[in-house]
Amino acid sequence: MNPRLSNIPDPMNFKGMKEALFVILRCIETGAKITIFGDYDADGLTSTALLENFFSNLGIKVSHYIPDRLKEGYGLNSEAIKRIAGDGTKLIITVDCGISNGKEISLAISLGMDVIITDHHQIPEGFQPVCPVVNPNQKDCLFPFKNLAGVGIAFFLSVAIRAALREKGLFRINPEPDLREYLDLVALGTVADRVPLLDQNRILVASGMETMSRSRWAGLVAMMEVADISPSGMSSEDIAFRLAPRLNAPGRIGNPETGIKLLTVKDPLYARELAFDMDRTNETRQSLEKDIFCEIEEIIRSEYPVDKKRVLVFSGENWHRGVLGIVASRLVERYHRPSIIMNIQDGMAVGSGRSMHGFDLFGALSQISHVFERFGGHKYAAGFALKSDRVDFLRKELERIALLPEAGFKDEDMVPRVEIDSELALKEINFEMVRHIRALSPFGEGNPEPLFLARSLKVHSSRIIRDRHLSMRVGQGKTIFDAIGFNFSDTCPSNGESVDMVFTPEVNFWQGHERIKLRITDLKRAV
Repeated sequence: MNPRLSNIPDPMNFKGMKEALFVILRCIETGAKITIFGDYDADGLTSTALLENFFSNLGIKVSHYIPDRLKEGYGLNSEAIKRIAGDGTKLIITVDCGISNGKEISLAISLGMDVIITDHHQIPEGFQPVCPVVNPNQKDCLFPFKNLAGVGIAFFLSVAIRAALREKGLFRINPEPDLREYLDLVALGTVADRVPLLDQNRILVASGMETMSRSRWAGLVAMMEVADISPSGMSSEDIAFRLAPRLNAPGRIGNPETGIKLLTVKDPLYARELAFDMDRTNETRQSLEKDIFCEIEEIIRSEYPVDKKRVLVFSGENWHRGVLGIVASRLVERYHRPSIIMNIQDGMAVGSGRSMHGFDLFGALSQISHVFERFGGHKYAAGFALKSDRVDFLRKELERIALLPEAGFKDEDMVPRVEIDSELALKEINFEMVRHIRALSPFGEGNPEPLFLARSLKVHSSRIIRDRHLSMRVGQGKTIFDAIGFNFSDTCPSNGESVDMVFTPEVNFWQGHERIKLRITDLKRAV
């Protein structure tokens, strides 16, 4: 209930941290160049920016490398390793990647570089470390919390480095970095990566959201301005749905360098320029995603019997690979079935899939692994490539696997659910109650916002705003509240009608005044 930084564990509890510090301190003492090898998503970009800002502020020679999603893919690759070696780098520190790149790590070592892996993904079977590895999922790792994002691990590495440099007396002359100033980057990457907002993540995100109101990073300030977010009223929802998509957009359809420049730039004017460029890229991403989704919706209307399918599989030419996963997620939300989207080009199908409770997508793909040129992922998300003439086979096999009793995928799993925490009357809602609810924040993965049910509410007024959202005034007896349902344009009860409503109460600020507003999650006519 009261997340405090004083409750974070000692980073030396990480298996491999001692060995990593030995290599890093040796590089610092000799003035050797360090390269941070990151990922193109928000977690990877914030992790990279955190370490690059940390090292550069200490006067340590540092650079970064972010691979291109479409040309290089995820993780280390041989060509990148050779280029990094060629620029004089003596140490590569990976963030949010590297745990599955044994061959590339060996190549880097053979080229005379040290490597440190910091990663939060699961340890692959048969993994044999040949360099220091900082990953809480390692066997015998004593760090008590296993669900950090990549940026969380980068933060704990920074804490350990600072402590080691302090012990060596570096800060007797030079100012000691205040790592609380880096926590807004940690909050952004952690929420964006959808790790559970519990335990250590809850501490880091709560503290990071406080730091955002006085962020030292010009790019983060510019992002909030462009997204029209008030730093003092920041919520985890603002991060998840307004900041993270913008930061992810260049890595999906543009140049991920835009993201890393934004998080490391010092000039506020250049930061605003980058933030607006990122905003335009995000709009393009949204347009690409919408076009593909509409095309699929047309296929469904004309020829695809969704109600007779357990797994939705669609493919098309010229579908941008960078947005396939987002489209798959939207299909899961709309039809509540595992969904796979593929782009067909030059005889190959490159795809991305998303799943939901009840169906292990990675497990299903593993049963037909022979059909893929490559694939990877986890229970709820996966990516793959296969020859385009195998797409029909993939479609049939996934449907067959989903129907197997041992798959455990039941009819009821395809029915959308709303988990209601409590039923209450409108008269029970007041500012004190809302403050108690907000004390449970930050909300997100693993810590969902509480949902309440109120029955037989009278609709005093209702209208659709901006062609998408439902605005209502509802009441029980003498108690009346305003309510808003985002993307509820297909549901507009008539005045005087009675409805049952699932919602979350929240405090709304308008023209200097506070008032309680109900945010609708689900709605139906009262019986």
